[in-house]
Amino acid sequence: MAQVVAGVVAAARLARGRRRLPALAPRMTARTTISVVVPARDEAARIGPCLRAALAAPAVTEVIVVDDGSRDGTANVAAALGAKVISGAPLPDGWVGKQWALRQGVGAATGEVVVTLDADARPEPGLFGALAAALERYDLVSAAPRFACDGPLEQALHAAMLATLVYRFGPAGPPVPPPPHRVVANGQCMAFRREQLARVDGFALVRDRMTDDVALARCLAGRGWSVGFLDAGSLLEVDMHDSVAELWREWGRSLPLRDVTGPGWQAADLAVIWLTCALPALRVAAGRPTGLDAGLLAMRLPLAYALRGSYRDPGPGLLLSPLLDPAAALRLTMATLRPVRTWRGRTYPAVTAGGRRARPGRSAAR
Repeated sequence: MAQVVAGVVAAARLARGRRRLPALAPRMTARTTISVVVPARDEAARIGPCLRAALAAPAVTEVIVVDDGSRDGTANVAAALGAKVISGAPLPDGWVGKQWALRQGVGAATGEVVVTLDADARPEPGLFGALAAALERYDLVSAAPRFACDGPLEQALHAAMLATLVYRFGPAGPPVPPPPHRVVANGQCMAFRREQLARVDGFALVRDRMTDDVALARCLAGRGWSVGFLDAGSLLEVDMHDSVAELWREWGRSLPLRDVTGPGWQAADLAVIWLTCALPALRVAAGRPTGLDAGLLAMRLPLAYALRGSYRDPGPGLLLSPLLDPAAALRLTMATLRPVRTWRGRTYPAVTAGGRRARPGRSAAR
């Protein structure tokens, strides 16, 4: 019965894909000024393509890189390409580095609209104008990109992990905004009106969150902001990880949204993933599938096909991804039970979804 209930919930979420909003269409110009802000810490090897594309965009007024204590020459690379480089101030107590860098970058920006990009983002022509146009409808917009993967195994694992997001929250571009506590966003690319975010000091509201993007979106949605999570697969590419091991380690740690989700929803989300994705695959592998397992697998395979638009080079890894659903469920569970709060040489105290510092434990004491 639990598997039936979980299957109905998952099917309802997947069905939203038939009514989701159309993908962002390219717009080469904008009716407003746009500042691009890129927070960077040891990104010299990856930041070049991001900055070249942003600097070449006719809709962009300025490109600002906030160098967050890099030791690899990131600032020199950014300056040589023509970006305005800001040396980040020392990290205050209680702040995560990315939010601190973004706050400084937005404070230095002059554009009416700010677009934040991660260093591994690869914007295509027309992205920035499209984001600015979307802000005529929304107060905060984030973009779902297409992903670059190195080889079928990395693509299979990545697609299995991506499927956990769809099974929990539905696809990008929901026609009806979800309640604030179920809003999702992609911090690799976000857009907002500078003065509007400055009035609420948005990044300070989520200063201690490792899952900064979803934390910001949920916090602002709770304050009445209209938040859009839109498909930008044709306008934005992201090369997140260099290997399967890095994918497992780095994306796996943030996927559970541990510090922005209450225990009840965490348990419910894990139950949906294990019962509808992992368990059918395990039973098939053991040669003991039930009729319900077959039905759930029949629901999962079309999603693997539908995700082809989320990848630069869709290949056999997508069709193999259901076989790795148990691995994705395991990684999700591991990161939920033992959240990691270490990033780029910094370790941050653990916090709860309600904003309180957790009692010192294994993850907080590392």
